[in-house]
Formats: sequence, C-alpha cells, structure tokens
Amino acid sequence: MMTFRETRVAGAFVIEAERHEDERGFFARTFSAEELGGHGLDGRVAESSLAYNPAAFTLRGLHYQRPPHEETKLVRCTRGSVYDVVVDLRDHSPTRLHWDAVELSDENRLALYVPEGCAHGYLTLTDASELTYLISHPYVEEAAAGVRWDDPLIGIQWPAAPAVIGARDASYPDLVA
Repeated sequence: MMTFRETRVAGAFVIEAERHEDERGFFARTFSAEELGGHGLDGRVAESSLAYNPAAFTLRGLHYQRPPHEETKLVRCTRGSVYDVVVDLRDHSPTRLHWDAVELSDENRLALYVPEGCAHGYLTLTDASELTYLISHPYVEEAAAGVRWDDPLIGIQWPAAPAVIGARDASYPDLVA
C-alpha cells in the first residue's frame, strides 16, 4: 500500500510507501500502477531515468514536455536530499501557476507525482544526491521546454540560491501573465 497526500497543485501528490518491518529491516512497494489508477493518476511507465548531482545547491529545472508529448513523473530521491518543486502550467487548471514543494530524501523515502502539464525541478540540499524518475511518455527532444527557476510570476520560495545551474536552465524565459 501507498499513502497519497494531495499538494497545492491539482493532481500532484506526495506518495509515501507503507513499510513492512521485521528483524531483517523493511520492505515497501514504491510503485503500483493499480494504486495510482485508483487515485485517478496515470500509472504508465515508458522510461525510467536516474539523475546524479555531485554538489549541494545544484538546481535542475523547471522542465516539462510540450503537447502532444506531455508526461507524468514519479520522482524519488534515493541518495541525499532535495527540495523538489512542481508548478502547474495547465491553461484550464484551478491551480494554474501555483507551485508546491516537498523535501525528498533517502531518509523519508517520499515520492512526488508530477502530472502532465506541470513543470518540475529541484534544488539539491546535500552533496552526492541521486534521484530516480518513472516517466509516462518517451522523451522527445523537440518537445522539451522549461520555465525559469526564479520566475517572479510563479514566486517559488527556494531554501537557498543555486550554486550550480546549467546554461539551459538559467536561460529559460519568464512566463507572461
């Protein structure tokens, strides 16, 4: 079983795996297409990705795929800790331009479900952080897009300024109201 907690972004959830513990340690299911579907979420997995970040305060994002290649993501931090952010970019969403964030870490073992039409990004809080992604749609380079991490229209409250950011992520444009 998994526990689903709604965020301030419609359709985005923090997911906690139910641990079954004994003298050996614990076991927990971290993905179930059936449980996701039971909450009205997309449980398809077309790709799985891994991101490693050697330095704390590395920023990645805010990324999304343009239609018709939109994707859902299930993101989990398997090493270290990150401040993980979802931003609603959907035109007809009641939470358009709202954002929410959760700390994902190897200690809390939480995951963030990012629905189609939302941008995703994170700031590493520790050195040597690693994240895994389950993604519903194959990556299409021509559909890759992004929003600037410090766009004033969104107003994300990051815990710190990034020390490392890629040129592409730093050059994304601001949204226009």
